[in-house]
Amino acid sequence: MIRLYHAPRTRSVRVRWLLEELGLPYELESRGYRPPTLPFAQETPYGKFPVLEDGDVVMMESGAIVEYLLEQYGAGRLGPRAGEPRRAEFLQWLHFSESTLLPPLLDVLRHTLIKPEAERIAAVVEDGRVRANATLAMLDRALGDKPHLLGAEFTAADIMMAYGVQWAAHFQLLAPFPALDAYLRRIVVRPAAQRALA
Repeated sequence: MIRLYHAPRTRSVRVRWLLEELGLPYELESRGYRPPTLPFAQETPYGKFPVLEDGDVVMMESGAIVEYLLEQYGAGRLGPRAGEPRRAEFLQWLHFSESTLLPPLLDVLRHTLIKPEAERIAAVVEDGRVRANATLAMLDRALGDKPHLLGAEFTAADIMMAYGVQWAAHFQLLAPFPALDAYLRRIVVRPAAQRALA
């Protein structure tokens, strides 16, 4: 049985959403999120969220977990397999979500919600907003009028991307990007998303 260590509003939401989309049975090990004073301070096998256990496999990192689940259980659903057309584009957006979109948003998050008020730095927040705005503008242009990142097909790249776009919406950064705002509203109403976000 797959076990997912999960806390609401953390990256574990991505993995839970994917498990729901794939219809895989899993046990949810819900834990409270602790604002970390040091990395790896959460109550999970690796001290962070998410952690997935699948038999002898124990792993962290949401993007890696998503790739693993698709390889093991996807059967070609929710993303092109290695060697198939659009695989490179799929991987690009899957990893863009974590490596490019999230860092500036996490700077804003840390210095507005997580750090004690005395340790918050306004310049870091402003810089994060500027970098997030540029990233969101690029993503909005790339999305254009497509319903999903790869066009008509909803994939796990959309699941990965939605997490960062939701934080952008939380920080009221989507107003200049109507295509991106519509994209987020469209995908989070999927039944699997609603179950994962509940």
